[in-house]
Amino acid sequence: MDLVLGIDAGGTSSRCAVRTLHGDPVGYGRSGGGNPTAHGAAVARSNLASAVRQALGAHDPASVRAAVAGVAGSSASPDDLTELWAALGLGVSPRVVGDVEIAFSAGTAAPSGTVLISGTGAIAAHLADRSVTAVSDGYGWLLGDTGSGFWLGRQAVGSVLDTLRHGVPPYGTLAETVVERLLGAVGTPPGPDRVNEVIRAVHARAPLALAELAPLVTAAAQAGDTTATNLITRAAVHLVETVAKVRAPGDTGPIVLAGSLLTGNGPLGHAVRDRLTRRWNAPVTTAGDAACAAAWLAARDLVPDPDALHARIMRA
Repeated sequence: MDLVLGIDAGGTSSRCAVRTLHGDPVGYGRSGGGNPTAHGAAVARSNLASAVRQALGAHDPASVRAAVAGVAGSSASPDDLTELWAALGLGVSPRVVGDVEIAFSAGTAAPSGTVLISGTGAIAAHLADRSVTAVSDGYGWLLGDTGSGFWLGRQAVGSVLDTLRHGVPPYGTLAETVVERLLGAVGTPPGPDRVNEVIRAVHARAPLALAELAPLVTAAAQAGDTTATNLITRAAVHLVETVAKVRAPGDTGPIVLAGSLLTGNGPLGHAVRDRLTRRWNAPVTTAGDAACAAAWLAARDLVPDPDALHARIMRA
């Protein structure tokens, strides 16, 4: 049985999907982060090996006809994975692509279009024939990533501090939940006396930990909190402008939404989708599983109808 293998090597986790050339699921594996830039080559290889072994199970590694590995920023080269592939018994060399390409293919079988990713960070890219031709933002939390989870968390804390210092009770859902999360005490009453405590709590944590507050903004907006709703609107405006920097006004190619803030049923995804639809007369789709998309990219040149295979793999 001929197999294809796809890897999504993220900074937090690695996932591997193995499929037949007909799109049937064979196995799926999960492990720790597989990005060599974030974890070092040795740790990344070990985590990727674990995910691949889980996905292959008892199947012969030599039956893998093609493999694609998606790594953030293409921070790995084929040479980085050669030793791993040989140790696993795979007879093919992986084709390494960036996470942007994988995210785009996770939402469409089309060769050209736009992808917008908003999770901890934020980036938009335009692709032509599955190659990235233009990129917007993606500068990291210190220099950009506007509209990302980090951005939402940082803006939330700033808004909450202003509310505590200048507002009048009741302070609202966002202030209450942010204070509770940062100070670690259930029922901690918000107020002006909490301002310095919140500041100290934020500075005591890693900067990227602010992204953990993004779900609080989402939940508060869904509960009708005005401050949170305004933050969601601002984030949506920023993200659409990020897309506009890489996408022509009359472009009718698909737009794929990816990342935790855009693929769920939250208010930011809805707001971004609505604004994109009104600005461009184009289909807006949501990215599915990135490892499955990588498996499809591995298989697409081996089958007569890659579009039909995309539907089967992503549906499975």
